[in-house]
Amino acid sequence: MKLKHLSLSVMIMGTAFGLASTQAAASGYQFGSQSVSGQGTAHANGAEANDPSTIFTNPAGLSRLDGTQLVVGGTLVVPHSEYTDNGSTNILGKPTGGGNGGTFAPKAVAAPTFYLSHKVNDKITAGIGVFVPYGAKLDYGFDWAGRYALKSVNLQSLNINPSISFKLDDRHSFGFGVSAQYMDATLEQMADATSGLALKAAKAGGITGPFGPNGATVTLTNPSQIAAVMRAGGVGGDGLAHVEGNDWGFGWNIGYMFQLNENTRFGLAYRSSVKQSLQGSSTWTFNNVKGNVTVGGITLPAAAAAKLAHPNASASVDVTTPETVSANFFHQLNPKVALMGDVTWVRNSQLQQLDIKQSTVNGVAQGDLVLHQNWKDTWRVSFGSNYQLNDAWMLRGGVAWEQAPLQSDNDRHPAIPDSDRLWLSFGANYKINKQSSIDLAYSFIDFKNANVNYTDACSPAGVSPTTGAACTGNGGTVKGSYKTYLQLIGVQYNYRF
Repeated sequence: MKLKHLSLSVMIMGTAFGLASTQAAASGYQFGSQSVSGQGTAHANGAEANDPSTIFTNPAGLSRLDGTQLVVGGTLVVPHSEYTDNGSTNILGKPTGGGNGGTFAPKAVAAPTFYLSHKVNDKITAGIGVFVPYGAKLDYGFDWAGRYALKSVNLQSLNINPSISFKLDDRHSFGFGVSAQYMDATLEQMADATSGLALKAAKAGGITGPFGPNGATVTLTNPSQIAAVMRAGGVGGDGLAHVEGNDWGFGWNIGYMFQLNENTRFGLAYRSSVKQSLQGSSTWTFNNVKGNVTVGGITLPAAAAAKLAHPNASASVDVTTPETVSANFFHQLNPKVALMGDVTWVRNSQLQQLDIKQSTVNGVAQGDLVLHQNWKDTWRVSFGSNYQLNDAWMLRGGVAWEQAPLQSDNDRHPAIPDSDRLWLSFGANYKINKQSSIDLAYSFIDFKNANVNYTDACSPAGVSPTTGAACTGNGGTVKGSYKTYLQLIGVQYNYRF
């Protein structure tokens, strides 16, 4: 995979195909909607198991499905997000300048879903699901205030999930599935070449010239002063780091469903983490860096000097997506009204820090690119209801509250400016005939206003300001605030053979 500045993306993950969401609709990088019928109840329907999308929520629910059933759907995500800069600075403590990133979220992105189930006999039902588990897609442009932390990110993912269920008796059923998960990610970050060259010049003994009063010859060793002299001499412009890549990983999920009576059932489900080792490369370009610099007595074009410090290299990062545990219920209150609920725990604390390792090229060791996250485990609680209006129409509704994994503003990175959110969902199922129906869903997801105060612990000179160890980064702090909401529009076709 190409350098996974992914964290950023599942930040990296962590940090989905033309399938990506802008900020993912769910906590962290999780996409949040793997079923349109589920979306209509704000995904409170884990124990409903009324179509093959139960493969995602609880594979034990397959035991409730007769014959062969097919579900094909898609969710359109329409985001709105605004950033306001509140004083972002570079490694030298100077304002980065630039704007607020404009319309950094896409106008809309779409994510497909596909599920198929087949009842083998009275005890066994098998199926397969294809859905988007993670996504992130943002592009702030080349000149926004936080460009040294991120220019753009695009995380895409796809999960293929064959499953099988076993009905033990009229009350108990179990389900099991395996997952093959694909990730593809691209990340771009501007490189603060001027500050990096100034820091290197200071480390090499500074620069000497007519910089004193009345043109007196003095030696400057302060990086901020050296950077000012460089800019006055025509040195300026940013470089660009581009990383991209993909990889497959494998996991599993299991579920249990208990039928208390014909109207009430409960479910438990677990989905494992997926470990992926991403291998790839990082590419650096400095075509927009202008002027000449003298470092260690040698004069070079500033672009060439920056490139010497950042050769293209192979890179690798290990990523583990979070596991989840869910508990849910479904109760048919009367012939017209059904109630349901779900509680899900997500082990986001697995994503504490991402170390992106780069190879040594021609004796140049760039050091790790470290992205701190310090994420915590999170909870999601949802409640929903169905209302059978008539023989053709069933209406749905639901609300959900979901935590963000971030513990403080210092952990919020522009690639995933996450915050706690509230879902409000509406949906409907229209029965076309005995064999086919259509599901429709609309969700409004309101994010709590969020501040970002993220500091890069490295320096564009390639060393940590605190430890002196080799590293890759720009230093500086992104400081601002976000206002975000999303709209999800889903359509799903269901067919029973």
